[in-house]
Formats: sequence, structure tokens, C-alpha cells
Amino acid sequence: MAIAITMWDFSWLERRWPGAGYGDWDAALGGLRERGYDAVRIDAYPHLIGVDAQRTWTLLPEWTTNDWGAPAKVRVAPWPALAEFLRACRRQGIRAGLSTWFRQDVDDHRLHIASARAHARVWIRTLELIEREGLLGDLLYVDLCNEWPLANWAPFFKGAQGAGAWVQPASLAWMREAVGLVRDRFPGLPLTVSVTGDHRGVEGADVSFMDLLEPHLWMATTSDFYERVGYRYERFESRGYENLVARGEALYRADPECWQGALADGIDRLAAWSRRSGLPLITTECWGVVDYKDWPGLDWGWVKELCALGTARAAATGRWRAIATSNFCAPQFRGMWDDAAWHRRLTDLIHASPAP
Repeated sequence: MAIAITMWDFSWLERRWPGAGYGDWDAALGGLRERGYDAVRIDAYPHLIGVDAQRTWTLLPEWTTNDWGAPAKVRVAPWPALAEFLRACRRQGIRAGLSTWFRQDVDDHRLHIASARAHARVWIRTLELIEREGLLGDLLYVDLCNEWPLANWAPFFKGAQGAGAWVQPASLAWMREAVGLVRDRFPGLPLTVSVTGDHRGVEGADVSFMDLLEPHLWMATTSDFYERVGYRYERFESRGYENLVARGEALYRADPECWQGALADGIDRLAAWSRRSGLPLITTECWGVVDYKDWPGLDWGWVKELCALGTARAAATGRWRAIATSNFCAPQFRGMWDDAAWHRRLTDLIHASPAP
């Protein structure tokens, strides 16, 4: 049986003001369980916990356009909050996958990660704290860096950066060393490094050092959809969303078979990669468009249509150990979150599918 998973990134800690979705972790996780989900992937902030577990940090906004995280400076204490959140997961019967977006604090401590050994060290320190709290067994897996080596998430890496750059020798060497060092300390913990892109040409990369593959895939990254819409991942101004309102759904509706086909081809590539490598898949960010939110003129219907198709296609391959229905299954995205029946239908489908 495959696992139904979602992504709460750094929102679980940074969006705790009234109405932001995470003021009551038990309530949010209970809602996740009611929708049929078994697991959640979150940011563990290892580069901050690993430096000083007792410190409260001031983080800069990653963006104001998207509803992940805080749209302004925010003060957070990742520890002991991480332990408290994991205990809430245990109470609600939810497993946790840990990752990190290496969020930027005002002094940019992430830039101190000058080597794969330093990368591994901050994770080992964080996992040792989790182990001391008796919570290590609650972890589903650990992803050492979200979408390695994108400049947004791994600015400390001095090699080639970008969605497909992880296959470069310097990148693979870093990944291999970091994973190996963490595995030496925690040999029973499944480890990976998540990646994104269209995933063409990945077959030759040696990924044998990982326990699973976590590729992120959307219709918008396997096609020229965003180019034709005029969406350029704008972070601090609304032009991209205005273009999505003007052209996004209309472009999709004009030829849905084209866009659905691009998504299906991408999923099939991932399934083939999994078979060739012998590694199972987990995907927590996926299927329709990368960025979306509740916004004037935007409707969730076409996005949910693509996400349902992607979920079903992935489940049918039998190569996914854990499948997300989108990267919007979170309480701050009301148009997606409130349709509990849609979620239950898809999580039932996930649970009914075989898993490697």
C-alpha cells in the first residue's frame, strides 16, 4: 500500500499567526488525517538548530507572492518546536519526512555550509536531538536539501546550480558524501536528496547512494506552459499571478490533452527511472502548476483536475512509496483544503495502489 503524503515546508513553523493555518498543530494535523493522509514533509531547519538549538532566529521572507511561509520578517525558535510538532504528529498518527529549504536568517548562516561534511554535520546534530527525544522512529525519511542544487535553496553550493544541475559530477560527489556521513551515524534512516526539473537525461546518474528518489514534477515543468502564460516565478510582485488569471486556465482548457499528455510523459519517465535504478519514489511537490493560491480570478478546478490525473497515473505505476496529491494540500490554501471529499477520494486511490 502506498502512503499519502503532503508538504508543509516551512509553513508549519512560520505561519502561526491567527488565520495562517498552523496556530494549532493538532487541529491542522487532525484535518490532514481526516482527509486520508499518512505523512507530512516539513523543513527541519538543520542549519539553524545545528548552530544553536536554543536560539530564536529572525528569518527573511522568501516571497510575498506565494502563501508558503511568512510574507514578512518572522522570529522563530525551530527547537524545541520541531520536537513539539513531531509529538503532535505522533498523537495524530502522522509520519514525518524531514527536509530543508535552508531558510535565510538575517545573518545568512546557511552560507557557512562550505562542504558536504558541514552539510552532513548540521543534519547529524539535528537528528541527534530528535533521537534524544525518542522521536527518531517517527520519521519516514530525511531529504538533505529541497530541490538540490537550486540557488534559492542551496546558495552555499559553488558548483553548477539549477533544476538539472544535480547530475553534474561535483553535485553528485557532494550529495554522495553528505548522505554517506549521515548514514554512518543513522544507518537505519532512509535518506535522499530531492530534485526537480523535467527529469530528462537522468538515467545515467549514479544514485545508488540514496535509499529512495524524491523527484518533484509538474505539468508546468515538463512543458512550455509557463512560458506561454508569462509566469516567471515572480517573488515580490504580482505580474505572474496576473498573467495566470489572464491566460492560465484558458490556455489549459483550449487543449487539455496536450498538457495532460506532458504530465503523463513526465510521470512515466520517473517510473522508468525508478525501475532502472531499483529505487522507490516519493513525490511531495507535484502534478499541475508549481505556484498557485486563493486569488481574485483564479479557480482551483483545473488545477485539481490535473492533480487528480497525476495522482492516479503515479499510483498506477506501482513505483511510488509515497504520493502527494499536490503541493497545495495545506490549511492556508482554502480552495484546495476545503474540498475534503476530493482529498479522500485521492488518498483512497493512493492507499489502494501497490508500492515497491
